[in-house]
Amino acid sequence: MATGKVIVQGEDLGRWVSAQRHGWEQLLPAQQWLLDNVLGIEPAQEAERPVKRTQDDMWAVNLAAARQFHAREGHLRVPRKHTEHLEGAAEGIAGPGSRQAGAGEPVGVKLGAWLDNVRKRAAKLSTERRADLDHLGMRW
Repeated sequence: MATGKVIVQGEDLGRWVSAQRHGWEQLLPAQQWLLDNVLGIEPAQEAERPVKRTQDDMWAVNLAAARQFHAREGHLRVPRKHTEHLEGAAEGIAGPGSRQAGAGEPVGVKLGAWLDNVRKRAAKLSTERRADLDHLGMRW
């Protein structure tokens, strides 16, 4: 069942099924039995599971969002609640809810919150990461 295709009383059933399949190990045996025998839902295979991202991967995605925002707006004064949608995201980048984004599917990055957190932890940043943000006109 595809995410966003079947919505009943405001609930996305595709997203629910996906959450059950990917969180199979956290379910009680009775829940697993019901999903498998009554609904025909099986646990997700290893190939379907999201790839764990490293800190460097997450930095790269957030920095790409910052670069996209800077290229469009000409500054890096991002409101705290702003979410930047990375266009043409590479396949395999985890998006919201740690699900995999398909090729070309936009990935939402909470850019405002990320920049706010980076400012608070500026003293712990490597010189390379600080230089990347300085290049975009980051206000510390």
